Amino acid sequence: MSTNSMPHTLFIADVHLSAQRPDITAAFMHFLHTTAVNADAVYILGDLFDVWIGDDNPEPLVADVAAALKQLSNQGTQLFFIHGNRDFFLRQQYATRCGMTLLPAEQVIDLYGTPTLIMHGDSLCTLDIAYQKFRKWWNQPWWQFLMLNLPLKLRQHLAQKARLRSAKHKQQYTNSNQQQIMDVTPAAVISVMHQANVLKLIHGHTHRPAVHQLEINQQTAQRYVLGDWYSQSSYLLVNADQWQLFFNPLSD
Repeated sequence: MSTNSMPHTLFIADVHLSAQRPDITAAFMHFLHTTAVNADAVYILGDLFDVWIGDDNPEPLVADVAAALKQLSNQGTQLFFIHGNRDFFLRQQYATRCGMTLLPAEQVIDLYGTPTLIMHGDSLCTLDIAYQKFRKWWNQPWWQFLMLNLPLKLRQHLAQKARLRSAKHKQQYTNSNQQQIMDVTPAAVISVMHQANVLKLIHGHTHRPAVHQLEINQQTAQRYVLGDWYSQSSYLLVNADQWQLFFNPLSD
């Protein structure tokens, strides 16, 4: 029996859909119409969109993605979404259009008998003090309420400024030592897995796909990091027999 013919679940993150990258959109639509159609479930672990200004965004891309996800949901694949740092304004209205279920920032799920913690992953980057301060700010319900009630054009302007600020922040960390600041902190990983009582963790955010071996309570554990979609489509496939990361270059 092939991997894809067995009951399986897919995980993606950091797709960063935007009108400026039609190649990423094409790759994502191909994923939904082919790879995802036979899956039990697809978990989107944040940053599906490069920026999210609200569920009332009239861009055609937003509607096209919702229609494609809804079609997949109607065909029987369960869809789940955890907010990332780019799309934390995504609300129930859009989730309903997509046929997907919103999950909390951290969630333990049963993957064919294996308890597994899933999350976006930005909360694990504890050495990035400036980012964590900003993250604490935007997670305030009152601040999100105020932002989402601003006029659409103003939100679009603020989103553009946020993109520029994010790019500038990344440029500050160019050498290998400084880049570690933007990666997860091992102590934070061990702490969150210990608290959740799991030996498996799946997350995105860092754009550094890999499988990391570690030890939790003197037991072997694994951390699966999902890849971004800037130059490739990337997903994790899990079934009862194996956990495997896949990568496919974007078409020119």
